[in-house]
Amino acid sequence: MGRWRTFHGNGVTLMKSAVKKIVRSFVVLFLFGFFGCGALIINYIIFPCAAVFVKKSGRKAFYCNVVHKTWGFFNALMEKSGAIKIETENPESLKNIRGKIIVANHPSFIDIVLLIGIIPDTICIAKKELKKNIFMGNIVKSLFLINDENQESMLKESVHLLSKGYNLIIFPTGTRTADGETLKLHKGAAMLAIHTKTDIIPVYINCSRKFLSKNQKIYDAGEETVVYKISVNGEIKIEDFSKRDLTEIQLRNRVNSAIKDKISTQLKN
Repeated sequence: MGRWRTFHGNGVTLMKSAVKKIVRSFVVLFLFGFFGCGALIINYIIFPCAAVFVKKSGRKAFYCNVVHKTWGFFNALMEKSGAIKIETENPESLKNIRGKIIVANHPSFIDIVLLIGIIPDTICIAKKELKKNIFMGNIVKSLFLINDENQESMLKESVHLLSKGYNLIIFPTGTRTADGETLKLHKGAAMLAIHTKTDIIPVYINCSRKFLSKNQKIYDAGEETVVYKISVNGEIKIEDFSKRDLTEIQLRNRVNSAIKDKISTQLKN
């Protein structure tokens, strides 16, 4: 009888676990379906209308605000559904960032949505392939900067945007990183910071479990709410490096090394 109760109890536990996983899978699929619909509306209705009715001088601010507000709403919706929970070490330190280059590790698919939804006046540096994306193409072309087309034009636009108080987000790894994978950073963020003489805000994103990560199915949502802990890990001041007697290559390597250190570890107390 005791064995039967144990077997029955284990069966019930497994059944509950399976049901939780199925329910969460449907919730996550619904959320991304909702996100896709919203992206299509922004991409094919809101942004094209803004290109006609909003003055050219104010379009960038309009586009930026639309994406910030809608992605912030999506973040809140994901939290409300129980799919994720977002914890920030100091929310105000993120919301008050202005005219900085933000670098972050990249553990999951929604990292950029989380950050832009939290931090106002923020623009992402993206790959040119996204310009062909059915959901994001017009958003990318209208708002984001492309890092693998005309470098001179991108640097000029970066200087202009940073001077206007916009933030630029870069994921130096270039792609999502897998668990246990050693961070390999491209040096574009360091080069941009040096060229524009802009300080860097390193952000560390920690997930409580593997979720929307590299080579993982979108519906693999697990049983429990995924907790995202987002922390600002100090600030990298370019002036501190520029004062040293370094060659251009040494300067770039030192800055890149500092970035790697800051986005590889959680906030140090």
